[in-house]
Amino acid sequence: MVPIVAHLDLDAFFAAVEELEHPELASKPLVVGGDPHGRGVVATANYEARRFGIRSAMSCAEALRRCPHAVFVRSNHSLYGQYSRAVWSAVREVIPTVERTGLDEGYLDIGEVASDFREARPLAEAVQAAVRGVTNLSCSLGVATCKVVAKVASDRRKPGGLMIVPPGREAAFLAPFDVRLLPGVGPRAEERMRAAGVATIGALARLTDQELAALLPGKVGALLRDRARGIDARSLDLATESVSIGHEETFARDVVDRERLHDELRRMAVRVAERLARGGQVARTVTTKVRYPDFSIRSRSTTLDVGTDDGTRIGELACVLLDRALTDRPGALRLVGVSVSKLETVVQLALVDAAYSGSQDTSTT
Repeated sequence: MVPIVAHLDLDAFFAAVEELEHPELASKPLVVGGDPHGRGVVATANYEARRFGIRSAMSCAEALRRCPHAVFVRSNHSLYGQYSRAVWSAVREVIPTVERTGLDEGYLDIGEVASDFREARPLAEAVQAAVRGVTNLSCSLGVATCKVVAKVASDRRKPGGLMIVPPGREAAFLAPFDVRLLPGVGPRAEERMRAAGVATIGALARLTDQELAALLPGKVGALLRDRARGIDARSLDLATESVSIGHEETFARDVVDRERLHDELRRMAVRVAERLARGGQVARTVTTKVRYPDFSIRSRSTTLDVGTDDGTRIGELACVLLDRALTDRPGALRLVGVSVSKLETVVQLALVDAAYSGSQDTSTT
């Protein structure tokens, strides 16, 4: 079966979150980063600011010079983390297997759900709709047979676009693009290739073995030429994925009644506890998430000294966390959810204890 891989990239993520939290900024050139009068660096800029040539990694002083009326805000990584968790939770509801490579981007194994590329488009569109529905953020997706092509494709239709590169079209798709856009090409490699007249990905793909050895010797050169030809055998790396179990629901109408919200959380907590029990697990961290009518998100967490799979206890903790969130920002809610993390497998621990106990008994007889 041909692999079907998507690269998801949230559009101007930090800036988009700031616009959701502060709608008055949406029509202004917005720069997220440090002090424009100090040594700050641009983390990201919204599309209005990018019209002035402002880009990530540029000094804030240079950004201010290019656009004196730009609005500068400091990065709020805690807030961005909340939105990121909501995004990836929504994505997993459509495509279960993902590899997060950052807060705002990652790869999806669409082939796990789709049988062929004809089914890839509606699934990719469903991912975009899920992200938009949960957070009101837009994302761009590239879909291809491998990671390198999917990543290049995700940037072709920004913002909010979708590009699908069907099997057999990988090299032709990549060929016209500037060589610096190929993932893995660093500044030194780019400089050497440009000096040799290799300015496009297609030109790199056409290099003979002898030409490649003279220009980019060793494994790196062979790897980059393979990628330029649309050849990339990397699978999704799931080793860094954090494991959590959760449940959330969006209300048909916004809910302000605290008692009903508590009841909903307790009911969800029971379902979460049942999933823990089925997996022979306990959890140490409980998190409550809320979403307001304007789509802004808040989450509050608490971590226990000892893990639990008790639905009643998880529910009571979730209610306390909800109250804390609503104390910080009162109002009706569009969605509530409860999740648990820092999971521990109690079945395995019990087996280890039993084995250890048995060995002790044997040694004393």
